[in-house]
Amino acid sequence: MMHKTFGCVRFVYNKMLSERKETYESLKDDKEALKKVKHPTPAKYKKEYDWLKEVDSLALANAQLNLDKAYKAFFKGDAKFPKFKSKRHKQSYTTNVVNGNIQLLDGHIKLPKLKMVKIKQHRAIPSEYKIKSCTISVTSSGKYYVSILTEYEKEFESKKIEKVVGLDFAMDGLFVDSEGEKANYPKFYRQILEKLAKEQRKLSRKKKGSSNWNKQRI
Repeated sequence: MMHKTFGCVRFVYNKMLSERKETYESLKDDKEALKKVKHPTPAKYKKEYDWLKEVDSLALANAQLNLDKAYKAFFKGDAKFPKFKSKRHKQSYTTNVVNGNIQLLDGHIKLPKLKMVKIKQHRAIPSEYKIKSCTISVTSSGKYYVSILTEYEKEFESKKIEKVVGLDFAMDGLFVDSEGEKANYPKFYRQILEKLAKEQRKLSRKKKGSSNWNKQRI
């Protein structure tokens, strides 16, 4: 269901982007007409593509919101023109809390269309925090994550400055502070270089695109 939702969200995003590009090209010389254009919603595509009804409708709605944000950022000059989403890029979707459709219960999370999913929770969320939305994603190595957005009220106290420390960038360890202390930088990449070279040699010997090649790539 997660992969189906990733695909549907990507499809709706790309479909909307394609239509907006066509509209822009045909009306770019008439800015007033361009402003009056009403862009389609995911509901329009559900009539044409029945399988979109099988996934969480809020995930599709958020795909539209993300495209709207990308367009506004482009026209403000803060970002490049939106790109089409690919299967090879990060797969994710966002859903919102409506009528208790998302809940955390005893090492599980309840999600729309998925019911209860077992999770390893990074840290406890206080009971007074209100869950607003969740973003579900999968990494290229097949690990699934859910990022939970919460809302809470908090009063911030002003703090008296007790000490000032300067940080200077260091190539061999991230930074050195004004006291001469270096960051406790783990250097994971340097430690694993020999193993990485060995695994890359194994990958080069496998047929590109095969299931064994894909397992080795991961």
